[in-house]
Amino acid sequence: MLKRLENDGLIERGVHKEALLTEAGRLRAEQVVRKHRLIERLLTDFMGYTGAEAHERADLLGDTFTDEMIERIDEKLGHPDRCPHGWPVDTDVEQRENAELEPLAALGAGTRATIVRLAEHDGELLHWFYGQGFVPGQEIEMRRAEPAADQFTVALINGSGNDERAISEKAAAGLFVKPA
Repeated sequence: MLKRLENDGLIERGVHKEALLTEAGRLRAEQVVRKHRLIERLLTDFMGYTGAEAHERADLLGDTFTDEMIERIDEKLGHPDRCPHGWPVDTDVEQRENAELEPLAALGAGTRATIVRLAEHDGELLHWFYGQGFVPGQEIEMRRAEPAADQFTVALINGSGNDERAISEKAAAGLFVKPA
């Protein structure tokens, strides 16, 4: 696969034989990410899939949509800014926004924040986030942070009171928040 990517001009080998994206490779990767995020929105907004389900199915469907189809989907969706998990559709916006965010695991006790993005690399964890109410836009407060014990306690701030949730360091590292 690496040889094919190299022959296609999408990667080049670094000093230690590592694979480095070329400019063409970076542009193609950004197109793939945009396509994935728009397919997720199609699946949640029009087909009723949950955010976690949409992520799994978008992985399967990505190669079946042409660039022209993706542009039509973008138009029909009204040019959404974000995928269901909070990631910007425009990767330039994502890069600029990164400086404002930090993983929940980095917050100290008593810090309030808003969940902006959910890590998507682990499907089971993504399902867990949604099941626990850890969704983009949710305000939270770090109640207790004990990373050495792999344990955090987080309160979901809502109109009916504060619901506390225990969360592991792995999960806390996968929630990207904007501190208040």
